[in-house]
Amino acid sequence: MARTERLICASEALTDGDAGVRFQLERHGQTVPAFAVRFDGRAYAYVNACAHVPVELDWMEGDFFDSDRRYLICATHGARYEPETGYCVMGPCRGARLQPLTIVERDGQVWLVEES
Repeated sequence: MARTERLICASEALTDGDAGVRFQLERHGQTVPAFAVRFDGRAYAYVNACAHVPVELDWMEGDFFDSDRRYLICATHGARYEPETGYCVMGPCRGARLQPLTIVERDGQVWLVEES
C-alpha cells in the first residue's frame, strides 16, 4: 500500500473552535466533501456528512461548531459531535460517528494522509 500526503491548508488557517477548512477527496471514484477543524490545539478532519442522513454539516461554509464552540453540529438536524472523536453525543444519530480522516500537521502545514 502506498501512502500519499496532500496539502489541506496552512496550520494558521485553523483556529481553535473557529471556522474549519473545507476540501475534497476522492473515494471509490467519487468526489467527497471533507473538512478540517482545530479543537483544544489539535487539528481533526472528517468526511463532511452527517451520520444521520448524508448531508453536509455546515450551513455556512466552514461553520462547523455550535454556538458554544464545544461540539461540531449538523446544521440540518442539530446533531452534535465531539470534535476529537466524531462521536455523536446528541441528536437523531446519537452513538454514531463521523467518518474520520487521517491528517498530520508538520512545518506549519496540515496534510491529508491517504493509503492507496
